[in-house]
Amino acid sequence: MKELIAELEFDIRFSETDAMGVVWHGNYLKYFEDGREAFAKKHGMSYLEIHSHHYFVPIVKSEINHKSPIYYGQRAKIITKMIPSKAAKIIFEYEIINLSTQLISAKGRTIQVFLREKSRELELQFPTFYLDWEKKVGVKK
Repeated sequence: MKELIAELEFDIRFSETDAMGVVWHGNYLKYFEDGREAFAKKHGMSYLEIHSHHYFVPIVKSEINHKSPIYYGQRAKIITKMIPSKAAKIIFEYEIINLSTQLISAKGRTIQVFLREKSRELELQFPTFYLDWEKKVGVKK
């Protein structure tokens, strides 16, 4: 089974910090989103691709463990890793590294489920297009 990872480096903008010049805690979820976008570009499964098959993939759970601060003007990297699941869920784990200090700033995880576009009903099995993608990229045999 192949491990799928994507990395993205970015600069910390003034608008992302609080009065102390530290990245505001709520922005880490935005960084997770940036990580998922980078993952999608690298591995070929974007939200637009999912939507073209008449599904949405909302986040149903998110976790963040804050480890050390990142300040305005510093550079960071997010590492996004897909965790294979037997249930019809997309699970990602994240690690945000402060490239100025080489310290881990945060670790996290999100879980997404498949909803049918028209009915908004939960899909209990992986959609066929998603299973085909997993085989194509080597997640499943």
